[in-house]
Amino acid sequence: MDSSELLPIGRRVAYWRRRRGLSQQVFADRLGKSKSWVDKVERGVRALDKVSTLRDIAAALRIDTAVLLGRDVQPALVAERVEGVERIREALSAYDIVLGRPAARGVVLPADRLVRDVEHAWVMFQHARYPQVVAVVPGLLAGMQRAVADDPGWGRPLLVEVYRLAASLLVKLGEVELGWLAADRAMAAATGDPVLVAAATVQLGQVFRAAGRARTAQSATLAAAYRIAPPDPNDSAPGALSLCGTLLVQAALAAARRGDDHATAELLDEAAGMAARVGEGHDHHRTAFGPTAVDLARAAAALDLGDAGEAVAWHEKVTKRDAWRWLPVEHRAAHLVDAARAYLQGGDPVSAGRALVDAERMAPAEVRHRPAVREVLAQVARDPHAPGTIIQLAVTLGVT
Repeated sequence: MDSSELLPIGRRVAYWRRRRGLSQQVFADRLGKSKSWVDKVERGVRALDKVSTLRDIAAALRIDTAVLLGRDVQPALVAERVEGVERIREALSAYDIVLGRPAARGVVLPADRLVRDVEHAWVMFQHARYPQVVAVVPGLLAGMQRAVADDPGWGRPLLVEVYRLAASLLVKLGEVELGWLAADRAMAAATGDPVLVAAATVQLGQVFRAAGRARTAQSATLAAAYRIAPPDPNDSAPGALSLCGTLLVQAALAAARRGDDHATAELLDEAAGMAARVGEGHDHHRTAFGPTAVDLARAAAALDLGDAGEAVAWHEKVTKRDAWRWLPVEHRAAHLVDAARAYLQGGDPVSAGRALVDAERMAPAEVRHRPAVREVLAQVARDPHAPGTIIQLAVTLGVT
């Protein structure tokens, strides 16, 4: 059982605030409260007796309200995820490359073994097998750091790939601050190579958006995109177009998060032009970039801009295409969760339930292991017409 479950609620707030790396002031700012208010809550001087306040605190801490109340019915699952994240944190805390400590490095795995292991881990991630990825990422981080410390001239692109994978995984699990560290490590390892920097910036943009820094995300992704933008898109390699287009998509999503519909439309249209040249069914630089990916981003952007109807329209249009099935499972399942949110905002909880059922069948871990999905699941489960599978899943996960 997570030790935080044994604490009074104020102490649990303090426990999770520290776990997220937040000062009392930063946490207070996110809640729109004073630092004194947070301090009184954590010391038990001020009671938390409003459901809305509890939900706001849980959202700011990226945990379920049930966890905040000490009622999580899945302590084993939570403990397993926390333990896995802590192993990743420990691996990211190593500085073998900088310090070059031979005694600390251990056995350096053969290059071909590392290449295979990294490729296999990415395949698992793209199939949304997050618990398995959590299990292997610490070893990959340690192995690549040792290899590059042993031979600084080898393995930098592969090291960037591992850091990118770690950042993507951690954002999925709601561990944004740790994901930021992984993305920062990717950027540092990529320095000097514009293509590697651009690839690492994809995850950096995701981290910034997840951290509520949409303006920074837009600025960083645009800078990286235009740094590698081909002079003539008609005479450019698909890989370069895919990377540049993906960065434009990330910038568009950040613009949507800021409520800038004009910039969002312009950036997505620019990305769509590149996607048309790349075509469907490719995965250059782990981007899965193509026309269908751009149109799914249009749905996500519409949702952030508050137009649930447009988001649903794009969802229903795009998922009828053959190319929809060519996208990675992780990408499709994440979109289905967005579709569920759009249906909810549009007042259609039944369709939202169907979208979540489809997502859970396609990629169970996308629904079961992503903290951000659990609130959507809870909202759908409260509807009297919710599918029985949704009710059962909500009960199993303790989010009713």
